[in-house]
Amino acid sequence: MKILIIGAGNMGLTYAKGFLRSHIVNKEGIMILEKSVDKEESLRDLGFENIYFTPGEYIKNADLVILAVKPQNTQELFESIKEYIGSDQVVLSIMAGVKMSTISECLGVNKIIRAMPNLASQIGQSMTVFTSTDDVTRIELVMVQNLINTTGKSIYTGEENMLDAATAISGSGPAYVLFFMDALYEAAKDMGFAPSEAGLLVTQTFKGTIDLYNRSNHSAKEWIQKVASKGGTTEAALNSFESCGLQENIKEGAISALKRAIELSEVK
Repeated sequence: MKILIIGAGNMGLTYAKGFLRSHIVNKEGIMILEKSVDKEESLRDLGFENIYFTPGEYIKNADLVILAVKPQNTQELFESIKEYIGSDQVVLSIMAGVKMSTISECLGVNKIIRAMPNLASQIGQSMTVFTSTDDVTRIELVMVQNLINTTGKSIYTGEENMLDAATAISGSGPAYVLFFMDALYEAAKDMGFAPSEAGLLVTQTFKGTIDLYNRSNHSAKEWIQKVASKGGTTEAALNSFESCGLQENIKEGAISALKRAIELSEVK
């Protein structure tokens, strides 16, 4: 299998490294098209050999073409590669907001997969939601899911609009978690802990809680009930959260992210 990755930014390189690390494809099977010539040395240092800076006939050799460029660069990209893309090639897009219908119209392809990974893909812990057109075969879909899973875990959805919802939950989600972590970090410092101590308190608490949750069959609500003794300290904090409508505010924030994701997808 030959894979062409267009765009050697964070996500493009994350996929390339994940593919090599998992041994799904060797370095000879990966081609990279990157517009910045300045990246050549660093890419070769990583072990990649087939590096290109302008579109060409080599694109036709790819079984899978991965679009990993910024959404605002799509029109320029499509115009430059259209003549080299064949109808039998599978196109995987991780460009936020660019619909499959747009990709199909601009590139003249029918086998399209759209995926929404998140920040943790950089350490192989991504949550990715993906969808596809009907022309993608089951074998091709499984092949691409195996590639996606080199960066974490994935969920397939048959409805493209669910990618906007995924953007609002898992795509933006790391920022929500970090926002809450930062609030606890600041609270710990206000209570007298040194910055390094506050950081350890927060990060280990989050890590331990996630590990505990993953190793049990209890829901988040069930664990909360186990931790919050009646009249205790945890209950006092939870009552404060409830009185200021924190849970509803979090939901409203996610809905705001969803609305913005929909707006952005409509302008592509």
